[in-house]
Amino acid sequence: MSEFTKVTIVKEANIYFDGKVTSRSILFPDGSKKTLGVMLPGEYEFNTDQKEIIEIIKGGLEVLLPKSDKWKWIEEGGTFEVPAKSKFGLKVKRITDYCCSFVG
Repeated sequence: MSEFTKVTIVKEANIYFDGKVTSRSILFPDGSKKTLGVMLPGEYEFNTDQKEIIEIIKGGLEVLLPKSDKWKWIEEGGTFEVPAKSKFGLKVKRITDYCCSFVG
């Protein structure tokens, strides 16, 4: 899906790591939420309360998922899932455009 219709966009940005990771929240009529954002090259660690499905729209990164000791390369068109109540690591190799869907 290349666009969303009939949604609410929260104007205030989510800004992390001194502005190296930013996103905007998108709220859907059914109560679901996604964020669209950009990550600059760097290494980051995130915590999540909800399950997340992250789609890489442009760019590429390595992800270290919970209970894994191996980094996995994800690039344009790829996705990965992060379980609820967990943390995960990212090594962003080039500017990366992403969409995060919150599940549950």
